[in-house]
Amino acid sequence: MRTITESESDPRSDGFRMPGEFEPQTRAWMAWPHRTDTWAWGAKPAQKQYAAVARAIAQFEPVNMCVNQVDYANAKAVFDKDENIHVIEMTTDDAWVRDTGATYVVNDAGEVRAIHWHFNAYGGFENGLYFPWDKDEQIALKMAELSGVRRYRPESLIIEGGSIHVDGEGTLVTTEMCLLDPGRNASVTEYEPWSDELKGYMEDELEKYLNVSKVIWVKDGIDPEETNGHIDDVACFVAPGRMLCIWSDDPDYPFYNEARTAYETLSNATDAAGRKLEVTKLVMPSQPLFMDQASCDSIDIDENAEPRVADEPLIASYMNFLIVNHGVIVPQYGDKNDALAIEQIQAAFDAAWGKGVYKAVGVHTDQVVFGGGNIHCITQQEPAPQTR
Repeated sequence: MRTITESESDPRSDGFRMPGEFEPQTRAWMAWPHRTDTWAWGAKPAQKQYAAVARAIAQFEPVNMCVNQVDYANAKAVFDKDENIHVIEMTTDDAWVRDTGATYVVNDAGEVRAIHWHFNAYGGFENGLYFPWDKDEQIALKMAELSGVRRYRPESLIIEGGSIHVDGEGTLVTTEMCLLDPGRNASVTEYEPWSDELKGYMEDELEKYLNVSKVIWVKDGIDPEETNGHIDDVACFVAPGRMLCIWSDDPDYPFYNEARTAYETLSNATDAAGRKLEVTKLVMPSQPLFMDQASCDSIDIDENAEPRVADEPLIASYMNFLIVNHGVIVPQYGDKNDALAIEQIQAAFDAAWGKGVYKAVGVHTDQVVFGGGNIHCITQQEPAPQTR
């Protein structure tokens, strides 16, 4: 299968675009957690929650679960009776397929292709989270091969899937905190971190590779230490022209200021079609989530991985959901706002698409949060071919 490189072509030139997450999908991809320097208690509790997420998705569409060789037999047994979950042997460094996997693009002639971004473990040697990451750098290539699609490989562009959301109609939302960070594209270009020049470069590249014409920049995410503020914890398109954004009325809440700033930015923005965005508030958990000391102590100490500590609030956001075919898979934490979050997300999709088109389904994911992410972070959708 011939690889398409940047020097040959790019998605915009070829008429491909990144579809909205709410557009039809062929399957979802996941990768089995295994790092004992990331996951508490030997990754077993996290594996149970990954399995629960996979089964929730499988109600709506097939799931490909990528598993290291040493875990293959166990994972195969875990999903032995799940006909819609397919276990694939694939070597990974960690389990964040949203960020390491392919971003798929489509055209109007029924073709699908994959973008193989560069990945450096959330900041490389500047402020990355783990080393090595060479196996994770290959995941998008393997996904493209298994999907049977051709691949675009930018020359040096570092992007994680959790750092971008699109509406499928030319609009992209991201954060300055992430894409202008010193450890990412500032490290592979001549531009200074946080500079207007770097922002302009990133807009040009995003427009070329995702075929968007409008980039909306939210200043900060809520996860500066791990992902450098991915947008998928903060806001998401529900439909073209409609977004959900995190919100808290409590000035003492850890992410109060970031939520308000993001909401104001998005509420005052227009999309690529010139529409003013309709932004709906989504509740945060009533209390920040903290990791207990016993779980922290169960994680292996490794000089190449970021340690976990019990006194730092974790990034528990209901926004980190996955949209699938007629479903929305939503994080739950055992918090009193769990049911309210489901209600608000369901209402937003009902308003956008009509009642009964989407069903919001909750899955308990505190162990996934302990590892540094959530449902959207551990999944990647593969869009269905489309014809227009």
